[in-house]
Amino acid sequence: MRTAIVNIGHLVTGDLDAPVGTADTILMADGQIERVGTASADELAACDVVIDADGTTAAPGLIDSHVHITFGDYTPRQRTVGFLESYLHGGVTTAITASEVHVPGRPKDPDGVKALAVAALKCFRDYRPGGMRVHAGSVILEPGLTEEDFADLARQGVWLAKAGFGGFANPSEYAPYVQMARRHGMITTMHTGGSSIPGSAGIWADHVLASNPHVSFHVNGGPVAIPDADFPRLVDDSDIALQVCTAGNLRTTLLVAGLLAKKGRLDRLLTATDTPTGSGIMPLGILYTITHLVALGGMEPEIAIATATGNNARTYRLDSGILAPGRDADVILLDACAGGSQGDAMSAIRNGDIPAVAAVVTAGVPRFVGRSRNTPAAIRQVRVAQSRVLNDFSGAAH
Repeated sequence: MRTAIVNIGHLVTGDLDAPVGTADTILMADGQIERVGTASADELAACDVVIDADGTTAAPGLIDSHVHITFGDYTPRQRTVGFLESYLHGGVTTAITASEVHVPGRPKDPDGVKALAVAALKCFRDYRPGGMRVHAGSVILEPGLTEEDFADLARQGVWLAKAGFGGFANPSEYAPYVQMARRHGMITTMHTGGSSIPGSAGIWADHVLASNPHVSFHVNGGPVAIPDADFPRLVDDSDIALQVCTAGNLRTTLLVAGLLAKKGRLDRLLTATDTPTGSGIMPLGILYTITHLVALGGMEPEIAIATATGNNARTYRLDSGILAPGRDADVILLDACAGGSQGDAMSAIRNGDIPAVAAVVTAGVPRFVGRSRNTPAAIRQVRVAQSRVLNDFSGAAH
C-alpha cells in the first residue's frame, strides 16, 4: 500500500538530536517511510491513499513501553475488552509488554514462565489490535532459570526479560539472572519502587544498580516512588534508561526529568503509562505525561514527544519512533482541540492541554482519519483527499 500525508504544518521527528523537521509531505510504501519532504503531483497520483493534514502537526506514533499485556485485547485486572485498540485512539501505535504478570494463575516455575513468554510472543506476532504493534512475551525472572533456559528462550525469539515479580527473598538476587538475560541479547527491565503486588518487595537504587538492567521501570513509582536520595545515584552512577509512567508519582517524574536534563542525558528518559493496573486504563496517558513534562517541567514539546517515541525506539531496538526514510510508517497527526484556548498542537501542550489526535497511520495503513474517539475534535479538518481503497477511514461514528 502506498500512502501519503500532505499539507503538514509542523513536523516533530522523535529524534532527540534533531527534534524538529521541515517537510510538507510524508510518503510511505510497503509499511515503511519512503520520504519525508516533498512529493510531485505524479507521485501523489500513484498513491492508494492521500491524507490532507490541513496544517496539523505530524509526529511518530507514540510508543508505550510499559503495558500490562495478557492474551488478546483484554485486561483481567480491569476486566475490560478492547483497551489496546482504545490506546491507539490516544496516538499509541506500539505497546511493549511489562511482562505477562497479570495473567490469572500465571505459572512461576522455570518451565511455566518460559512457556508463558513464548506463548505471548507468538500470539501477538500477527495480531494487531486496531492496527497497533504489540511486542509481547517478556520472561519473568524466577529462581531456577538457567543459562540453557535463556538460550532456549532467545532461540524462540524472546527478547525481553523482567525482574521484580519473581520469588526471590531479596531483590539483590535478581542480579545474576539479569546478566544471564543480557548475555543472550535480551532487553532487561526491572521494577523500581515500592511493592506493587502482595508478596513482592520494594526495589530501590541499590538493587537496580547491582542488577544493571537496560531499563529501570517506572522509576517515578509504580505507583510508589523510591526515596528522593536514590534518584541522583541512578542518574549519576549508571547509564540505565529511566522510565517515568503516568500511573506513578508526578512530583518524582519532574524530579528525574530535571536531573537527566541537568546532566545532558535526556536520551535516557523514557515515557510510558504502566497500565492497565489498579490505576486503571489510560488511553491518553502518554499524552498527559507529555503535557506534564512540558507545562510543569519546562521541557520543549518536541523533546517530550521524543521521550515517548525515539527514546523508546532506541532503547528497545525498534524501527519505529522516528520520522525518517527506512523507518516503520507509524505516524500520527496532532492539533489543538476545538473549543480550547490554543491554536496548534505544540501551543496546546505548552498550555497543559492534551492535543487532539486527528489521524493515526500504522505500517503505512490509515487506522482512522478525522477524529479520535478519545480526544475532542481537532481545529483543522484532517481528511482523506484521495483513496483507491473501499474505506473512508472515518472516525466520525466514534
